[in-house]
Amino acid sequence: MKHVLENDFLRAEIHERGAELKSVRDKASGREYLWQADPAYWNRTSPVLFPVVGQYRDKISVYDGKSYTMGQHGFARDMDFTLDSRTDSEIWFRLDSSPESHEKYPFDFSLYCGYCLQERSIQVLWKVVNTDDRTMYFSIGAHPAFNCAMEGWKLRFDTDQPLTVGILSGGVLTDREKTLVLDNGEYPITADLFDDDALIIEHDQIHNVSLIDPEGNKVVEVDFQAELAGIWSPVGKAAPFVCIEPWYGRADRAGFNYKLEEREYGNKLAPGGVFEASYLITF
Repeated sequence: MKHVLENDFLRAEIHERGAELKSVRDKASGREYLWQADPAYWNRTSPVLFPVVGQYRDKISVYDGKSYTMGQHGFARDMDFTLDSRTDSEIWFRLDSSPESHEKYPFDFSLYCGYCLQERSIQVLWKVVNTDDRTMYFSIGAHPAFNCAMEGWKLRFDTDQPLTVGILSGGVLTDREKTLVLDNGEYPITADLFDDDALIIEHDQIHNVSLIDPEGNKVVEVDFQAELAGIWSPVGKAAPFVCIEPWYGRADRAGFNYKLEEREYGNKLAPGGVFEASYLITF
């Protein structure tokens, strides 16, 4: 089922499947800002990544002596949430742990995903509640894809310092790195920019990323407090979109020992604990 939030400027559509933001359209011009999930390139639009961001090494995690298998970016994006509450400008969805989730992930939880429409912005909100009787370990992240023709477009960051970018291989992080040298905070989007998969930017290097069109106009701005982020478009496809992804967690490193409680950038919650985070998209 789909739900709509709208104001004088924007019309946003969110689906209960994955609590996924599926469309943001400018009401005056009709412009669609979000990628519309053409499977020729990528069949998603803005999935919520939970309880893992990226990939476990060999898709395996180990907790309390038991192994669990889970695919890239977790299971929340493929599950039906329930509508929890809504007003004219804000909507919340909820996903609870279940026998199905326990096959892949050991903990009881409630995951809330919210969207708040504010003039030309959407605030995306997350709340994770540990309903288990033991410490819970998890990651959560965003994966919104924005329409972008690539040629002549640029990324603009909230720094003019060179960015150190981690490199993936086989879905896990390697020891290789590359450096993006910015020109007044900007870097061109080229067909080969994503040849090494996602750009993984750690250590609080950035907290704001914009897409700039060939005329120099800021089309989309993503503002976040997360310590790391990914920027991605499919390898080798020259796809007409770019994802800007605030993350609280990331893929395992090559050679990681599989232990869930020892994952880099992992989050932990005591029984009854609550984790809250958000990011802001401005169009």
